[in-house]
Amino acid sequence: MKKTLLTVLCLVAAFGAAAQELQVAKPDKVKIKPYGFVRNYLNFDTRNTYTVVGGEYNMIPFDEKWNGTPAQCDALGVERVDLNAVPHMSLQALTTRFGLALEGPSVLGASTTGKVEADFGGFGSTNTVFRLRLAFVKLHWLRASGLSHEVLVGQYWHPLSGDIMPEVLGMAAGAPFRAHSRTPQLTYTVAKGGWGLTASALYQLQYMYNGPSFSNGVWSSVASTDYALRALVPEVFLGVQYSGDRVLAQLGSTCQSLRPRTVGYRTVDVDGAPVQIATRVNEWLTSFTPTFYFQYTEREVAVKYRFLLAQNTSHVNQLNGYAVTAVAPDGSWEYAPLRAAISYLNAAVGHRYRFNLFMGYMKNLGAGKDLYDFGTAQAARYLIFMKGGEEFTHLNSVWRIAPSLSYNLPHFNVGIEYEWTACTFGDLASNGEVRLNDNLHMVQNRRLCLMVKYNF
Repeated sequence: MKKTLLTVLCLVAAFGAAAQELQVAKPDKVKIKPYGFVRNYLNFDTRNTYTVVGGEYNMIPFDEKWNGTPAQCDALGVERVDLNAVPHMSLQALTTRFGLALEGPSVLGASTTGKVEADFGGFGSTNTVFRLRLAFVKLHWLRASGLSHEVLVGQYWHPLSGDIMPEVLGMAAGAPFRAHSRTPQLTYTVAKGGWGLTASALYQLQYMYNGPSFSNGVWSSVASTDYALRALVPEVFLGVQYSGDRVLAQLGSTCQSLRPRTVGYRTVDVDGAPVQIATRVNEWLTSFTPTFYFQYTEREVAVKYRFLLAQNTSHVNQLNGYAVTAVAPDGSWEYAPLRAAISYLNAAVGHRYRFNLFMGYMKNLGAGKDLYDFGTAQAARYLIFMKGGEEFTHLNSVWRIAPSLSYNLPHFNVGIEYEWTACTFGDLASNGEVRLNDNLHMVQNRRLCLMVKYNF
């Protein structure tokens, strides 16, 4: 870890010296500008929550986990407790970041820019590791008529994530209400007079779909790039946007196709005993996620809103996925994407002292058809592949309200944020929704986040 940090610091220093030389002495060469920040978070949670990146990236609280039924606890003479109602506190600087902004000479008549960015947000076998965030190059053509063309190649924000971002202090940046993913892509944008069209071909690397994995005779949900990459066709995004002095808006949709499995298993009778035989299957799942966002900014005021009618968006860190709806005689499965209505509203005012309010909502809309029952007459068993696994197959809805206050200087920021997240869990219905019966209950987490950040 010490060697890695020392190497990074030496590289930043070397790039900084090179950047000064190139900008002053060789303007026809690539200009390099180092940037980044050191950021520390102190987080306190009132219960166990689903998190990643060492607890920094906070999603939602886990459902209740009781140590027994009321009758069992009474019979044993023990207190009935929720095992997930345990507070936590941590202080970490995992998201400290380094980056290089690049600006080069023209290529084929286009201006060229790029960026390489990394942080310590990953985990290795012993400690935190340096991970790639962004690595892309842009070519931009501007015609005399005002028509512009831009091509981006490399790892950049997913179209459902970028362009507008909530101003929350927490590292999760509004997830799971805001889609969150940086992904390899080829994006083309043409614009004129404030209006533009964007088309993207998107692949997967760090942020992946969940899908079926077979081990020890049991199917489970595992995140992998295989489901998307073996489909051969990339995820596609098409959108139309408007950019004015104060308004930024976009309407678009993604379309993605997966091959969840290439090998299935059939049960055959061999000498009176059931035996599972592997067989080649050709399975596909196609889903669409339309989205709309709007942003208004004027002086020290900013209002941002995004809505998604999400289908199978586990690859952008949302609590969503897909499920098996039928089993064919040849052993292949049919699937349907789980759907959810997801939105957030973010409003901020101020500059040096800035107040921000984030509000998010998610509603599970199910699959729109019945799921296949792999269980028995006594217990239904559905195969659902989603972010977080079986922990959240019984999730009905999620709310979040997060006010924050920050003090901001050019090279220094400090802030405090209160984040209230509430989920309703219940009984899973045959169509993937959650029944609105007496078992529907709410679980809440309250997170207090203190942030200190030094920019360079």
